[in-house]
Amino acid sequence: MKSNITLIGMPASGKSTVGVLLAKRLGYSFVDVDIVIQEKTGRLLKEIIAGEGMDGFLEVENRINSELDVRRSVIAPGGSVIYGAEAMAHLKEISTVVYLKLSLQEVEQRLGDLVDRGVALREGMTLKDLYEERVPLYEQYADITVEEAGRNPGATVDELRAILEGRMADKSQER
Repeated sequence: MKSNITLIGMPASGKSTVGVLLAKRLGYSFVDVDIVIQEKTGRLLKEIIAGEGMDGFLEVENRINSELDVRRSVIAPGGSVIYGAEAMAHLKEISTVVYLKLSLQEVEQRLGDLVDRGVALREGMTLKDLYEERVPLYEQYADITVEEAGRNPGATVDELRAILEGRMADKSQER
């Protein structure tokens, strides 16, 4: 069993909320990679995007995620982390990757101001375009997928914990 858990998914899928609850239940640390990026660059995400464009931001995000060095942590990267091959290879190596799956309708209901949330939308792209582009990547990288439809964060954490504990039990029986 890898010592970390990484939560991936669309903006507003609950990576931070579920991540904090899961970390508390497991006795792990919680790492919000967006905050790590802000600390390491000294800028807000929207300032990096405004200054360096989407591609510049994605390079920074990829680099910082691929250098993460943590143990016994729940990691919550930004929703665009899946565009960084090096970042995802590193996260797959150091953690179990969990996809928090939400329908497009639920993402739209949960999201407020996209720019203020630092959502990485390219010129002329809609949220639906972004959703359709990202979902296959989330599915490709996920070790575990948790369907969040109609669930509150606590219920999502309960299911995830049961899955993870089941995996740990399976691993100990293999020895």
